[in-house]
Amino acid sequence: MFVTLFRLSSLCLLIVSQVHGEEESPKDDSFYEAIVRIENTSQKANYSNPWNNGSIRRGSGTGFLIGKNRFLTNAHVVSDSRLVYLKKRNDPKPYKAKILHIAHDCDLALLALEDPSAFEKVPPLYLGGIPKLDTTVRAIGYPVGGDRMSITRGVVSRIEFNTYTHSRVDSHLSIQVDAAINPGNSGGPVVQNGKVVGVAFQGYNGSVAQNTGYMIPVPVIDRFLKDVGDGEYDQYVDLGISEFNLLNPAQRRALGLQKYEGLGVMVGAAYKAGSAEDTLQVGDVLIEIDGLPIASDGFVTIGADRVNMSEVVERKFRDETVQIKFIREGKEQSGEIKLRRFDPAYISGNNYEVTPRYILLAGLLFQPLDRNMYAAHKNRNLHQRYIYNYYSTDGIYEERPEVVVLTSILPDEVNTHFSMFEDNVVDKINGVTIKTLQQAYDSLHPEEMPDFHVIEFIGSGRPLVLETDRVEKAHQRILDKYNVTRDHYLEKPEKG
Repeated sequence: MFVTLFRLSSLCLLIVSQVHGEEESPKDDSFYEAIVRIENTSQKANYSNPWNNGSIRRGSGTGFLIGKNRFLTNAHVVSDSRLVYLKKRNDPKPYKAKILHIAHDCDLALLALEDPSAFEKVPPLYLGGIPKLDTTVRAIGYPVGGDRMSITRGVVSRIEFNTYTHSRVDSHLSIQVDAAINPGNSGGPVVQNGKVVGVAFQGYNGSVAQNTGYMIPVPVIDRFLKDVGDGEYDQYVDLGISEFNLLNPAQRRALGLQKYEGLGVMVGAAYKAGSAEDTLQVGDVLIEIDGLPIASDGFVTIGADRVNMSEVVERKFRDETVQIKFIREGKEQSGEIKLRRFDPAYISGNNYEVTPRYILLAGLLFQPLDRNMYAAHKNRNLHQRYIYNYYSTDGIYEERPEVVVLTSILPDEVNTHFSMFEDNVVDKINGVTIKTLQQAYDSLHPEEMPDFHVIEFIGSGRPLVLETDRVEKAHQRILDKYNVTRDHYLEKPEKG
């Protein structure tokens, strides 16, 4: 039976109560005044017809006050937002809010009210620590379709690295709660002994995994709040490597690791444009990071907890460093790595708050390859699928910082019999190898226009040829016929 991990959408979380020890409820009722219902109106981009706006959606979630006019929630509660309101407990009045910071890589957002006077006397909630296994926590939020607060209990059953489904590509520390988490209560606090120990955000959807949900733990929350402390969110950093465990005894002997008993993971790749590209190489054996021994299963011990070695990097910020020790060709070496984000990996991540980039010429729609475009057009081209799946691991980004695809065609007499070119990856336009969408636009609009536009595709022996004079005459006709308001948009979104 297929089981999928889903993010909590716009309504509320229901946790099946499980009595497994009692978690003390706050004696002061003002504790609950800090928890708000969030109502969001959003508009997702339209990647199928990028000159059109997407549909309007309305949803709700939960948030909570963590400081003076600062409310924490999930990023997916307020993604692609056009209008946000907060509602206070037992108060029907909506209070208009704005998004201060949003972090899609860890599914957290920070909001503020335009008029915070209603919350001036409300005490904020405070962050606790990581709850111990087999202890009870309470999830607080609003039931599906309801306006009244729900308080339910569950048991902490696992603490591990997990994929955050909002972005699809980021994995961070998460806490599994032995209780059913259904779509809803996104952004609601999970509380233990009067302090917030997590933010409920996703669960399992399927008949195999029952009573299983996840919350974002305090280390991830704390890192987000520290990151935005300077007024900007800089996103997570990464070593930019792949590694694999060294548990096999024969393999360890072959590598000469006898004196490093139980230690070491092997570097499978050190990606160009990654943090470690100038320090590590394939075949190196990492044995220590920031003074912490790396076990042969890839775990380190921080305090009383064994966690994935990635947790060391997770707690760092952009331009900070980690110290490493590694073995290369039998010799122990050390190095320092300055950390940054590995951008090529995000080709397969969801994008939010961005305007789709495209070129439309003679009814031919060209778009850069990314997750949103890939999902919208449901392509079947094998070359495009290969590039999408192996863009970072095979270093395709070195040759093509952007991959331009002919995603669809608006039918017209000027482009008849071209349907076989749909979903193909552009290789060259008029003899120029295309590495960015801007370059594609420039090649289609040169100072001296050629008699024909010749467009070549990866894996296709036959080029697409357009007669330039006919294109110029057909262009406005096609725009009018399909109500296209703009024939291109090239501006790149700013990086966080």
